[in-house]
Amino acid sequence: MTVMPDLSRESLALPGGVADVIWRRSERARRISLRIDARTGAVVVTLPPRSSKRAGMALLMENGGWVSRRLAALPIGVTFSDGAAVPIEGVPHSIRHRPGGRGGAWIEGGAIVVSGEAAFVRRRVTDCLKNEARRRLTAYAWAKAAEAGLKPRRIMIKDTRSRWGSCAPDGTLSFSWRLVMAPAHVQIYVAAHEAAHLRHLNHGSAFWALVETLCPAWRLASDWLRDDGPRLLRIG
Repeated sequence: MTVMPDLSRESLALPGGVADVIWRRSERARRISLRIDARTGAVVVTLPPRSSKRAGMALLMENGGWVSRRLAALPIGVTFSDGAAVPIEGVPHSIRHRPGGRGGAWIEGGAIVVSGEAAFVRRRVTDCLKNEARRRLTAYAWAKAAEAGLKPRRIMIKDTRSRWGSCAPDGTLSFSWRLVMAPAHVQIYVAAHEAAHLRHLNHGSAFWALVETLCPAWRLASDWLRDDGPRLLRIG
């Protein structure tokens, strides 16, 4: 879907309380839609080209109860800052800021150590986790593809909002860097899932049979992503 730049972002009093609302216009949207951005905790209202903001506001107010319930159900957000606990493969790691240190950010003794000024902590922790995700997920993906006698064209690490992984028709596998915070068996499942798409670009029975072969415990991992995955989007 082609989405144009945000029209505005504002705090609005809804029937269930105050919420941040992002207004967007999409050239391809056929109707006004509402969704909750789990990462930012904002309500996103998408308007078709000819729909007015007033019509969007009416839909927002009409569904104010639903919006408030969804926002209340979001996990508590965690910001990358000194002292915060961030999971790596499901194991909590404390962020430790060392202003006088050098080297950016690295994992050491159950912690994520960050050097430099406090203003750089968030970015450096993010970069550290992205690098760790690239190392781990690349290894898992190549291993699972090899088990199936397949070979990806390349592997990319992205910051996606709606997909943990994807497989392009040219054989490129992409993964969300946030997966590095999930337990290892969840990362392995997503790697197996996308590797299976190298052979089957669909979700038919043959595809799931291959996933079962590559990752027999895939259902447990899938359940984890459904139940706990949204929490990862609130970290950072």
